Amino acid sequence: MKLARTRFRSRSTAAAAGAVIAALALTTACNRDSTGAGGDKPAIGIDLPRSDSDFWNSYAQYLEKGIESDGVNALPLSNSQNDVTKLAANVQVFRNSGAKAVVMAPQDTGAIASTLDSLAARGIPVVSVDTRPDKGEVHMVVRADNRAYGTKACEFLGERLGGKGKVAELQGALDSINGRDRSEAFAACMREKFPNIKVFELPTDWKGDVASAKLQNLLAQHPDLNGVYMQAGGVFLQPTLALLEQKGLLKPTGHEDHITIVSNDGIPQELNAIRKGQIDATVSQPADLYAEYALYYARAAAEGRTFEPGRTDHGSTIIEIPGGLEDQLPAPLVTKDNVDDKALWGNSVGQ
Repeated sequence: MKLARTRFRSRSTAAAAGAVIAALALTTACNRDSTGAGGDKPAIGIDLPRSDSDFWNSYAQYLEKGIESDGVNALPLSNSQNDVTKLAANVQVFRNSGAKAVVMAPQDTGAIASTLDSLAARGIPVVSVDTRPDKGEVHMVVRADNRAYGTKACEFLGERLGGKGKVAELQGALDSINGRDRSEAFAACMREKFPNIKVFELPTDWKGDVASAKLQNLLAQHPDLNGVYMQAGGVFLQPTLALLEQKGLLKPTGHEDHITIVSNDGIPQELNAIRKGQIDATVSQPADLYAEYALYYARAAAEGRTFEPGRTDHGSTIIEIPGGLEDQLPAPLVTKDNVDDKALWGNSVGQ
């Protein structure tokens, strides 16, 4: 069995998204043209999925550090801005620029099949980060178990609410496997374990303004709402907290009118909100490991190395999926009991 192995542990300073992308483009352009900084290695094309999420901006920062520290011969990065048409165009540029592997994070997992087919026809392997394409061939998906996100959020909320109450679920895009996995698992867990909790499903397409507007409408109809599940703290946290504060509903943990909030992502802002008692828990998506193993598997693919299902030496499990393999990285539940754990990427992203 061939197991992935840890090559580096990325850490990065905080920076604005635009600055991160500009720095990445400069660094990778130098790497491509310099034989001393990765120019003799296979070229890797990397597309960032969006820049309107604190989680994805942190991922970009970890990529910057990894590219520089590991001498990756990365082509100038692109950003598809949550647009599958832009992603297809960016991939075309990678192909024309001689990419030997491509890293992407398609947000619309149902519409990427033709792009994957075109890369497969050219013999260019793909590493998909955080999202698993519905169809098409991939060398590796670097992702955590998103169904576990929904289940963990359900169990935490259900237990905190004593098995009864009303919960708003701010869903991601349901054309994304992540949105579907989290939503389906959350719903199944609630039906089975907490049938007396009423769940209001609010599809948002991963947009914070949509989430805020729908939550505001729901609160007008159900002012006794006592729980919220945010499927992406990177886009939902600030709009949700701002809305609750505006309405006088942002009560700290322990207050009799506190609304129990569980999130997904593990960004520094969520950890600070847990410390302040504004939210109660989050499931920490490993942005650092996403970047680390995206680069690792992309280099391996470009060099012709393959992997097999089974346990890895970095605490994860590789599973077989239609069209390829998936490395399911660990994603811990974070509460006030472990929010200061230095192993959480959200506590070290600015160091």
